[in-house]
Parts: sequence; structure tokens; C-alpha cells
Amino acid sequence: MTTWDSLYAKRASRMRASEIRELLKLLDKPDIISFAGGIPDAALFPAEAFREAYADILSGEEAGKALQYGVSEGSLRLRRWIVSHMKDMGIDCGLENILVTSGSQQGLDYIGKLFLSPGDTALVQWPTYLGALQAFNAYEPRFDRLDPGTNRPTADYEAAAHEAGGKVKFAYLSPDFANPTGLTLTLEERRRLLALSGDLGCAVIEDSPYESLRYDGEPLPPLLALDCETSGGIEETRTLYCGSFSKSLSPGLRLGWICASSKVISRLVLIKQASDLNTPVLNQEAMARVAEACFKQHTTGTNAVYKGRRDAMLAALGKHMPAGTSWTRPEGGMFIWVELPETIDAAALLPRSVETAGVAFVPGGAFFPDGGGTNTLRLSFSCADFEKIEEGISRLGRLITETVASSL
Repeated sequence: MTTWDSLYAKRASRMRASEIRELLKLLDKPDIISFAGGIPDAALFPAEAFREAYADILSGEEAGKALQYGVSEGSLRLRRWIVSHMKDMGIDCGLENILVTSGSQQGLDYIGKLFLSPGDTALVQWPTYLGALQAFNAYEPRFDRLDPGTNRPTADYEAAAHEAGGKVKFAYLSPDFANPTGLTLTLEERRRLLALSGDLGCAVIEDSPYESLRYDGEPLPPLLALDCETSGGIEETRTLYCGSFSKSLSPGLRLGWICASSKVISRLVLIKQASDLNTPVLNQEAMARVAEACFKQHTTGTNAVYKGRRDAMLAALGKHMPAGTSWTRPEGGMFIWVELPETIDAAALLPRSVETAGVAFVPGGAFFPDGGGTNTLRLSFSCADFEKIEEGISRLGRLITETVASSL
């Protein structure tokens, strides 16, 4: 009998199951009110627009092309739309600066493969997106804490990386409505981060899947746009922008992109060629048509819905959470980050919440590279209506109140 563990690469020991993906299984249980999955509401997908797009493609002369292999860089029509979209955000780029990926998660995996050698350092926020930790972890880095608001001296980062036997390769973060905290970097924090990356000589990975989901406040320029301003153009930048259609139009088509200097894109294309050759052409052609037809109109409509749900959850938290509990107030995105009294372990609370209160959430420890944040949790408001939000937060608040009382 084959002993598989003895045959796996050493890096396989660093792979861990996603707590979030496991929790998504709860969505199939009608008796559970789930605030766990950070997913868009399927009822809001532009299904008719996609139906028309696929019918148009498959009934016309382009059917053969759409069902064929494609170029690794991505569909020309879709990349043209992405170039236009990036320019709307202040990023002057061309087709050579775009790589279409099979979801932004694939982009993160490619970036980890391109930049990280064992022992190198990836700077991430504490907490940060679990999917990024999983994508990078396979390439055996060490993680160091990045705080754009109060950065440590550059020499401190360099010394810690050198002691670990590598160097700082990149700083990773989501500047707008971050997963899991919902927080957004200020303009000053963005400039400070770019200055730090320049001092360290490292790249910046700007993961921005929620950029179009803004409900309040004025949009801030992407890090890549600021980098273009100070460096003299995209070819001289050190920022890689990772975009996605998953939160705006559809996650099921698995389409994202990376926008960066052509020097970096050309390297990522080689990884794409060795990985899956190309992202499905049919899906790209359909997405291009839908994005051209209704991207801004559709996101305006969905944002109104999500804004209402965010406001309802914030109101419910204010009504039902006990003293000593705090939470973020995001301007967009899908998440609210809750900090519980220090005596409460959110991971231990979850089974009780599911079994006795019928409410699911994501324990915050999953988002910390060092396993910290045990008294934190993430709530998503994107897929719950007002009634479920009120009822679910009410039940959760009672459970937390009882747990605090029992720990005294």
C-alpha cells in the first residue's frame, strides 16, 4: 500500500483547509442563518444579460472561436474592456499590461509562484485575506506584519527578513473594504505604503475585488494609480493590481485579471502557459459583452441593496451586542469585523452558535498568520435579508451576552 505522505513535497505540509470554504456548506441548511460566506447574492446576478451573451456567441460566427483554445494573455475583447475600466480609475495602461486569470485567486497563486522563494518575506496586514495566505503559503514564505498606519522602520523589516534567510519580496493588502475587516486605507496610508515599498525595493500586491462595491464616501485612487503618478508611468511601477468580476457580475465564470508593468505580465504569462494554457474563452467573451452592456448600471443597483443590508446589520449590532464588543463600519464591500471581549474564543463559540442559536460566522483567527485574534469574528451581510439580519444578530447578541456572563 502506498504511503502517500512520504511522497508529497515538503511544502504540502503547509497546506490547510479553508475554514471559510467549509462554512459555506452551511448555506445549504435552511435552518441556519449564515453570515459566514463572503459571496454575492445570487438573486442579483445579471442572469438575463449572460443568457443573451452566450446565445449571441454560440449562435453566430464566433462560436468556433469561443469554443477553441485562446491566447494565454486573455480574450482581446475582454482585455480592451479592462483597459478602459483601469483608465476610468486613473491608470493609463495598454493590452500588454493585462493578464486575464481564472479568478483573482489564481492571480494570487501565480504571484506567489513568481516572487517567493522559501524563506522570503511577504508583508501582510494582521488580519488579512485567508485566501491570500493559502495561495502564498505553498511557496514557503514567512509572513511579517504590515501596518500602513504605523509602519516600522525599513531597517526593521529588512533585518527580520535577512535573519529568516530571505528578503522582503512584496507587501500584500486590499486597500478598499478589505476582507475580513471591511476597512479602507486613507490616501496618506496609501502614499506611505508606496514609500515603504520603494525603500524596501519590494513589490506591492493590490488585491481589489471589492473596488466597485462602495456605498459611502468618495472613491480613493488605487495604489497603482498613485504609483503611476510618482514613477512616470505603468512600466516603471512596482504595484500589481488584482481585479475580479466575482463580486460585481458573477463568481461562477471564474474571471479576474492582473494589471502591471509589461515586464511582470510577460513573466506571469509564462506561468499561465505552464498552468492551464488559457482561461476559458467562452466565459471571457460572455463577460466582455455583459461588462460592456451593463457593468456600471448593474453595480449601481446591487450597491443599493448591499448598502441597505450593511446599514441593517450595523443597526442590529448596535441594538443587540453587549458592552465590551466593538465592530468596524465599512464604507463598502461585504464584511463587518467584530471584536469580542477578550474572554471569548470565537472558534469555541461557533459550534454553540450553530447548534443553539442557528447562526454561522467566521472565527477571526483564520485570518491571522500567527493564529491570533481569537476574540474576533467576521460577519458578511451580502446574502441576508433585513429579517434574517435582525433575527440572526439578535440571537448572536444573546449568546455572546450569556457567554460573557458565564465567564465572570
